[in-house]
Amino acid sequence: MSSVWILTAVGFGYLLGSISFAVLVARQHGVDILKAGSGNPGATNVKRVIGKGPGNLVFVLDFLKGLIGAGWPDLAAQFHLLPINAPVLWMGIAGLAGAILGHSFSMFLGFKGGKGVATTIGGLMALMPLVILGGLLVWAVVFYSTRYVSLASIAMGLVLMPIAALLGQPREKIGLCIALAILIIVRHRANLQRLMNGTENKFEKKGPEATEATKATDVSENP
Repeated sequence: MSSVWILTAVGFGYLLGSISFAVLVARQHGVDILKAGSGNPGATNVKRVIGKGPGNLVFVLDFLKGLIGAGWPDLAAQFHLLPINAPVLWMGIAGLAGAILGHSFSMFLGFKGGKGVATTIGGLMALMPLVILGGLLVWAVVFYSTRYVSLASIAMGLVLMPIAALLGQPREKIGLCIALAILIIVRHRANLQRLMNGTENKFEKKGPEATEATKATDVSENP
């Protein structure tokens, strides 16, 4: 029975995560985000190509995918909508995993997608709010000192496990932090190569008036 609930959480998370809000929001502005900027369907690319408002909207929606995917089991348990022996913690972890996989490998985009950072933040806000708040502090310090979104995201991923351990989180959650750090690094491997080569682009907001040539050179990846 436990495995059925966990699979249900993974499946729901994956379906929710597969909804590409970057594609949908950009389409409302007459932009195919898969062909604009870096081509990555994430909030940062939408912000660069279209503007701050649409980019922030995509971030919030992607954040909610993780928050809902990871948080609904605990909420359902509090309202006695799950059996008393339901594996609520594992369902939350599985739901977040499904949401991140759906965002990164969307069934609606030919199993392609964004980096999953915003979705990860939302899920951890449901499962480990203090841990992700510490991670976000590190993200902000790195980003505002370097203007590299990718480097800030990688730094955030790397500090999750130490923060979770310092806060006495259970082994399951520490293991999740390790897995998320690995996933973030793997998904940003091209960015790491560009950072080492000195060719990674710093964040610069762009609007619809940006030229195609400028957009073509903007190859930074996005959450």
